[in-house]
Amino acid sequence: MSRLADRPLRTRVLAAGREQPAAAWLTGLGATLLYTLFSLTQWYRLASPSWDLGIFTQLAKAYAGPGAPIVPIKGEGFNLLGDHFHPLLVLLGPAYAVAPSALTLLVVQNLLFGLSVAVVSRAAIRLLGTAPGIVVGIAYALSWGLQSAVAAQFHEIAFAVPLLALGLEAVLRHRVVPAVVWSGLLVFVKEDLGLTVMMLGLVIAWRLRSVAGLWLAAWGALWLVLSVALILPALNTGGRYDYSDRIDVGAMLADPTSAVVDLVSGPAKYHSLLLLLLAGGFLFLRSSLALVLLPTLLWRFASGQDGYWGPEWHYSAVLMPVLFLALVDGVHTLRTSPRPVARTASLFGVPLAAAASLVLLPAQQFAVLAEPETYQQSERWDAAHRMMALIDEGASVESGVVLMAYLVPDARVYWIGNANPAPDYLIVDADDWSWGPVRPADAEAHAEQLYPGTDYTVDFDEAGYQLVRAER
Repeated sequence: MSRLADRPLRTRVLAAGREQPAAAWLTGLGATLLYTLFSLTQWYRLASPSWDLGIFTQLAKAYAGPGAPIVPIKGEGFNLLGDHFHPLLVLLGPAYAVAPSALTLLVVQNLLFGLSVAVVSRAAIRLLGTAPGIVVGIAYALSWGLQSAVAAQFHEIAFAVPLLALGLEAVLRHRVVPAVVWSGLLVFVKEDLGLTVMMLGLVIAWRLRSVAGLWLAAWGALWLVLSVALILPALNTGGRYDYSDRIDVGAMLADPTSAVVDLVSGPAKYHSLLLLLLAGGFLFLRSSLALVLLPTLLWRFASGQDGYWGPEWHYSAVLMPVLFLALVDGVHTLRTSPRPVARTASLFGVPLAAAASLVLLPAQQFAVLAEPETYQQSERWDAAHRMMALIDEGASVESGVVLMAYLVPDARVYWIGNANPAPDYLIVDADDWSWGPVRPADAEAHAEQLYPGTDYTVDFDEAGYQLVRAER
């Protein structure tokens, strides 16, 4: 009886497996390997573009505990859930417990991005055919937004990218429940994605004629308000939402005309918009899915922080699955149009996107993979690791940005720019960009001046590294 009962389930599973385009998953696997190759070259060259990998490694270490995500790099006792609302990052805990290293986070992000490549490729193959679908998948995998995110190292948006791909694929397949479920999870990745969920809900409501879309929009609005107005201030050490001053809403309401002009003015904004048009083969504008791009673009362009405006860093990664699935939808819609002009136009979308991907590639992050020196280990690798091996396990250490992620698994790490308690160890790295133009020549004198009453002794002085230890 049990075998008879199991047969329909087994049949359904096998049928679902046969429906999966192997080419899509191979494209996703290839992308994952490429991303991981880039990450490994960064890792062994001691390349640290920001302090974020160290921060998220401390979060993963705390979740592997388990425990609250207390991140000393941000400040003594700082709960990272009071910085951005990303409870879904608790999933990093088990991965970190198995392989306690910052490199684990890079691999996890690459796997998530690779999954999104497989999903986008799968949707493209089903709607456009195998060859065009693979081309779209490759263009997406090499898109400037994903390359910049991989180069910027781990950020919470790693989870948003595949969720967006899965949710939008479900919309294209007219599957309301999966579309709502995948999209609804985005609110637990980062607070600003509540705006994206609201737009997704409205698109689902209009496109699929489902009231579930309106409920999804309400869900996004609810978590946006809860996270920004209640949860983040409650968990923040300063009792506030740290990013509330990034957009001057009062000034925008007082002079809406100037606000609209400012919203679309500036070379960095033009650059981002032009790259979107090129990467999306222009025909993404034919799809209603393109509306999902607007919330992210609006908050970034409305911000007074010019770092949000351009194509650098990880901020555009969440735009990429939307852009390319909108392209797929736009091409598919034009293909089935009764108008010959529209059908002719559909022929250009995928080739334009592919051409743009190839033309832009030499100016993107992965271009360094063609340079032999990219694969050379840092000359300071051995010295850095011999120095870090001198630090007692569980001890506190104050460091610049570059070595933070390497130190986190075995030590309690502080950043040099905060007001920290006197650490057990302090590192001065002559090549660490985070020190600014003036780096201490004498780490022992620097540490004793910074922490009066604590005596420090030099334990290591080699290759531009100085490690001093507190005499307790």
